[in-house]
Amino acid sequence: MDCIFCGIANKSVPTQLVHEDERVVAFRDLNPQAPTHLLIIPKAHYASIQDVPPEDLGIVGELVAVAQDLARERGIWPSGYRLVVNTGPQGGQTVGHLHVHLLAGRQMMWPPG
Repeated sequence: MDCIFCGIANKSVPTQLVHEDERVVAFRDLNPQAPTHLLIIPKAHYASIQDVPPEDLGIVGELVAVAQDLARERGIWPSGYRLVVNTGPQGGQTVGHLHVHLLAGRQMMWPPG
């Protein structure tokens, strides 16, 4: 499997992690769309949120919990932030590994432009 995020999770692809625990890592997006743009991924490979089996759905809560912690640590939660999970090509997913985008530091618009 040639998954860049699996390589980051198992440290065969170097990057500066901003969070690591037993099941989750987080790092800065290489193409940031906001002043704060972090990616939060499970270490286990799931191609998308659609591929997480019911018995493993707890990982989604862990990704959100890490996002909360990172927002708190960086002092961005009082002003707000956005969490995004793109799923599939029409949903904007460009890497086939479940990931949550944490975006902050600018006014988010809807619909996104």
